[in-house]
Amino acid sequence: MREGGADCDVLVIGAGVVGLATAYAITRSAPGVRVTVLDKEDRPIRRAARVGGVVDSGIHHRPGSLMARCAVRGAAETAAFCAEQGIAHEVTGELIVATRRAELPRLHALVQRGRANGVPVRELGAVQIAEHEPEVRGLAAIHVATTAVCDLAALTGRLAEASGAELRHGARVVRVDRRPGQGVTVRTAAGAEVRAAVLVNCAGTRGDHVARLTGDEPGVRIVPYRGEYRTAERGGRVRGVVSAVPDPEVPFPGVQLARGVDGGVWAAAYTAAVGEPRRAPSPRAFADAVRGLLPSLDEDDLAPAGWGARTRAVLRDGTPADDLLIRQGARAVHVLNTPSPATGAALPIGREAARHALALLDPIRPTNPATT
Repeated sequence: MREGGADCDVLVIGAGVVGLATAYAITRSAPGVRVTVLDKEDRPIRRAARVGGVVDSGIHHRPGSLMARCAVRGAAETAAFCAEQGIAHEVTGELIVATRRAELPRLHALVQRGRANGVPVRELGAVQIAEHEPEVRGLAAIHVATTAVCDLAALTGRLAEASGAELRHGARVVRVDRRPGQGVTVRTAAGAEVRAAVLVNCAGTRGDHVARLTGDEPGVRIVPYRGEYRTAERGGRVRGVVSAVPDPEVPFPGVQLARGVDGGVWAAAYTAAVGEPRRAPSPRAFADAVRGLLPSLDEDDLAPAGWGARTRAVLRDGTPADDLLIRQGARAVHVLNTPSPATGAALPIGREAARHALALLDPIRPTNPATT
């Protein structure tokens, strides 16, 4: 099905969970379509994979939005996919905890949003918090029954394998050329060129940059939030997922703790940044942030476990985008705003991106003589 001289039919930029779910959806929907995935990272397992893997319930997203529907539907689909593929997955539930009175109205708003999205939530007082999580303290909380954790490295690895796509790591895209009748040609920082009929941009923090490389105006700016990760040296701190009430300006919890599928406990703290953030908070500052939820935590209990990034798209007028954004250009599809984390919503988002990509590919596929 490849155009003359093309290396593949569809080229996906970004081997995160959304990019790999897109590759998987393309080859499942259209067997025989050749897919290549490029990723700027040198290794297939990302920094955050060993401490990530929270499958979000969809409680944080605007009711009725495509993002909310993908997150809620995707949580169930991720559980089914993991069960089918033998990937570790556990529905642990989540406590979203208010530790200050100023957070109580936002906590109540989350209850209403969760119920509107069909997410099972239950309001808890301080005593009930301790019943769910003995070491966590707060004024009030909500319990979200459907939040889960999974083995993120195994999930992304299986999506890559099942897609049949060619993966190329250490391939940061620096140039994109589109020419009539010649498809899309991508050049990497290492000087390699890849030609394809259609490009799908799932580049995450670089999504707006890659869109502009193609000549398309994304209409948004991608703002990355650096996430620092620490593992808890002493186990037993939390039983499931525990999150702070999100700041109004951030679409995900600024502080989160979770027990992973391997039984280890990790903590994450997110800070706003411009560009590709590199500066890490001090161990004391990190511990202070987490102690808001877990007062018994000691700085010495935490060991560095890498960092990752979550993103948010901001519209031209400065308004944060509150829904999934998929923009289509000439021979290019740009996935510009996804839930963060996207682990649970990746399968439905991948299908949506694949639908756009295959619609672009269909008019330029050669006719199969056997079907005429």
